[in-house]
Amino acid sequence: MRLWRVGRIAAVLLAAVACQSAPARAVVRAPQAITRAPEAITRAPGTVTWAASADRLGEGAADRGYRLVVHTSVAGSELRVRLSNAFGDRPLTLDGVRAGLQSHGAALRPGTNRRLTFGGAAAVTVPAGASVWSDPRPGKVPAGANLVVSLHTPDAAGPATGHGMAMQTSYLTQGDHTAEDSAAAWTGTTGSWWYLDAVSVRPSDTATGAVAALGDSVTDGWQSTTDLDRRWPDYLARRLDRAGTHVKGVANEGISGNRVLADGAGQSALHRLDRDVLSQPGVRTVFLFEGVNDLKAHTGVTAADLIAGYREIVRRAHAAGKCVVGATVGPFKGWPEFDPAAEAVRQEVNRFIRDSGEFDAVTDFDRVLRSPYDPERILPFFDNGDHLHPNDKGMQALADAVDPGSLDCTR
Repeated sequence: MRLWRVGRIAAVLLAAVACQSAPARAVVRAPQAITRAPEAITRAPGTVTWAASADRLGEGAADRGYRLVVHTSVAGSELRVRLSNAFGDRPLTLDGVRAGLQSHGAALRPGTNRRLTFGGAAAVTVPAGASVWSDPRPGKVPAGANLVVSLHTPDAAGPATGHGMAMQTSYLTQGDHTAEDSAAAWTGTTGSWWYLDAVSVRPSDTATGAVAALGDSVTDGWQSTTDLDRRWPDYLARRLDRAGTHVKGVANEGISGNRVLADGAGQSALHRLDRDVLSQPGVRTVFLFEGVNDLKAHTGVTAADLIAGYREIVRRAHAAGKCVVGATVGPFKGWPEFDPAAEAVRQEVNRFIRDSGEFDAVTDFDRVLRSPYDPERILPFFDNGDHLHPNDKGMQALADAVDPGSLDCTR
């Protein structure tokens, strides 16, 4: 999508400008970093409480600090974070890794900012293409909290890994200020999450699981209000926290502009399924809401092509013991790339999702979003103005349409 590029480029440029304004310091070498091989720790015990799909960002920078604000879904103890170098072309060392709770802005609640270790070491070197889970951090983490993960990269260079369009303000500095509760040194801002792609906890109820939402910009939250956690998976997490089901965790695995079949705006859903979804701890159900970018890209994608992609995702998820909920593709008439041919494919694809019986459950997002006066268009009350992306009310309506019982599924 055109808008996702604007958001991601702006986020990366903002990060670069903020860091250039900070005073230069000598590069600090990480002490006694433990190195993890690509096949090392790929899964943590417990349940994912937050996640964001990994993608390539800009260039890594030496002696830079990141204070990343993320919003938890399920509560629990033994917090772990997953650090990713999936798109790096060289080893990545991270030291001074800490996690605490936000007070306001870059300031932390006193007493909550605790060091994270990796095999007992204070620093970790992640090989190119790999990711690593931290050791568990003692203490409890509440549901619906703003967790702050602080990182320092002593000698990073080359392609960085992260999530470009966070719809959340995080903070930057030069040098290692990760141990400080104060916001004084964290004067830069970024709209991206750097090197962090998942957080897990151990819920008090061992039967607690999670759902992973695999999607594009609508799932990623484009046009929802920044810093208020109003993406539809956020609204769903708040519903699940009150629902009488065992599924409480929500992993938002949306990438703006993403497609099911082809790489471009991030790796395709097919290519990133294992890393972004099936590897997440405690995921019981995959919620598949993707396809509009395949339809409107004018690349000749047919309904049969897209259905084959859906079937492949379902097959692989089922083989991993996960259930799959399919969501119908929403309307987009009025978007510049809309045409009758793409609309015909959308209608055929939605008939498959509704009627094929190949999904474990179906949520009809098309029915929720479409106007009763022109079903090819999004309802104006839910339209942010570009005729494709829902506003905050539309995001809430999507979450309200999900049956919590359909997510509490086992195979």
